[in-house]
Amino acid sequence: MARIELKNLRKEWVGATAVAGIDLAIENGAFVAVLGPSGCGKSTTLMMLAGIYQPTSGDITFDGARVNDVEARGRNVGIVFQSYALYPNMSVLENIMFPLRFKKVERAEAEARAREIAALVRVDGFLDRRPSQLSGGQQQRVALARALVKRPHLLLLDEPLSNLDAGLRLTMRTEIRRIQRELGVTTILVTHDQIEATTMADRVVVMHAGRVEQEGAAEDLYERPDTLFVASFVGSPPINLFDGEADGAVIKVHEASIRLADSTRGPVVLGIRPESVQVAEQGTSARVTAAEPMGREVLYTADSDFGVIRFLEAGAEPRHREGDSVHLHISPASALLFDKASGRRIDARIAA
Repeated sequence: MARIELKNLRKEWVGATAVAGIDLAIENGAFVAVLGPSGCGKSTTLMMLAGIYQPTSGDITFDGARVNDVEARGRNVGIVFQSYALYPNMSVLENIMFPLRFKKVERAEAEARAREIAALVRVDGFLDRRPSQLSGGQQQRVALARALVKRPHLLLLDEPLSNLDAGLRLTMRTEIRRIQRELGVTTILVTHDQIEATTMADRVVVMHAGRVEQEGAAEDLYERPDTLFVASFVGSPPINLFDGEADGAVIKVHEASIRLADSTRGPVVLGIRPESVQVAEQGTSARVTAAEPMGREVLYTADSDFGVIRFLEAGAEPRHREGDSVHLHISPASALLFDKASGRRIDARIAA
């Protein structure tokens, strides 16, 4: 296991910057998720950690030792890719043992270690099978066992669950977290799926355009996003966003006015989570335009003085139909305000 640190890490291709100077410290034994959309630089960062890509500048350290010039095979890093990349002509046992060939481990010890890790990831009943004889979830477990058998200092997971169906993703999220806790291996998960990130990791790092936008616990990213990007990327259904103009203690948003407990001025963006909007006897007038049952909740879309707004209600069946008139109450404590020019959150509070 290792403490990992990235210091002003950059990766540039001809005419493009993939990673634009990030600083990040990951404690020994931690499970960290790097979350962001395609093209944000998260997979490039993973490849630099693995030693597959060479940084353009900056440093990568494992337990304080600089590893920029250390080849991939010398870093003792385990990787699980999205495609699993199992060898089709080898049995499950042989696939798991394969990384130990490069460590010159005796055959008997290699097999013992492979069987031990196979039991940990619960594929010990399939050791004689070929990958083609396994389900997607079983192949994922074998790929994880192969990455762990060499007892890596760092485990890297690159979109590991994206090829699985919803039920298997849920199971494997739980299993990977269990295995990581049992072994205590420092782990970095790269994903675009916020549910994977927030349910599996101790800490989430949100990347955008090659930079770290914010890092912290999942609840901090959701309730106290530093930027407009984090607010819009984290949360499902997505946050309602409304352009407005602040003039002292009042914000004008479309046809609505909102009072502030604090004073601010200039163009702003008001953020309201769908679950922070409730149907009430009094409040903002709105007309329902759509109702989408989502299992235990119903997501509504409505036209209001703020513009188009989405809100959630508990229940499997819609209580409001298209064309219904309702009044909406917005919880002041949960409203978020951002400076439109910079995208940074403003600490001004909405008045009750």
